[in-house]
Amino acid sequence: MAKFRSFEEIISWQKARELNKDIYNITNKNDSFSKDFGLRDQIRRSSISISSNIAEGFERETTKEFIRFLYIAKASSGEFRSQLCI
Repeated sequence: MAKFRSFEEIISWQKARELNKDIYNITNKNDSFSKDFGLRDQIRRSSISISSNIAEGFERETTKEFIRFLYIAKASSGEFRSQLCI
């Protein structure tokens, strides 16, 4: 298993951050989101939750806690995908 010095080195965290950036850009430019503030904000929060849970789990400094937070990040990913379907 690879040892990371910081969560910023974790590829899944890096990809989640790219997703955050893309979501903010899309929801700022798309007129559909300017009309539905609630959905826009919820989509943003769920995408942020993915990267945040990866980071928080890493900072807990135990493998068990890290794995638990990875599962939470995975659940946030499901929430995010569901919201995109709306």
